[in-house]
Amino acid sequence: MKLLSDWGFSRSGWRQGTRGEYWVVAQGLLMVGFVLLPVYRLQGMIPLSDAWRYGAWGVAAALAIVALIFFIKGLGDLGQSLTPLPYPRDDGALVQSGIYGYVRHPIYAGVIFAALAWTVAFVSLSHLIGTLVFVVFFNAKATREEQWLVERYPLYPEYQQRVKKLIPWIY
Repeated sequence: MKLLSDWGFSRSGWRQGTRGEYWVVAQGLLMVGFVLLPVYRLQGMIPLSDAWRYGAWGVAAALAIVALIFFIKGLGDLGQSLTPLPYPRDDGALVQSGIYGYVRHPIYAGVIFAALAWTVAFVSLSHLIGTLVFVVFFNAKATREEQWLVERYPLYPEYQQRVKKLIPWIY
């Protein structure tokens, strides 16, 4: 229970959603839903050769490695500022180094890259749609989180100008 309270969870927060508790619930439901999605392929999307299939698996493996790097480095570089809530911890600090020097939300980016890896590995149209849902969801969640970060940290607007939101050098 102490870990949850350290992260900023509280009974009143769950009732009112003041720190983004409902974002966390929605994220969990989306992730479970993504894993449970059936693989759906259009006729033209079925791999025609082993070479094509192995190529897709190679791309998927590369995306999965990128996802792991973003996710693990994002968790590690946050250190004591880590919380599953989008609301910053009261005792947290603005982290701009490590993976956060390349992307402002590497954990979200890691989930997106993992979903894309899954999509490519299974050549799944349903998972491609799920990945797009993740992009929209994490963009919205990050936007809300950044409103709180701007209120908390005066240097955050400069950091926003310098570092991309979800995909390094692109977006």
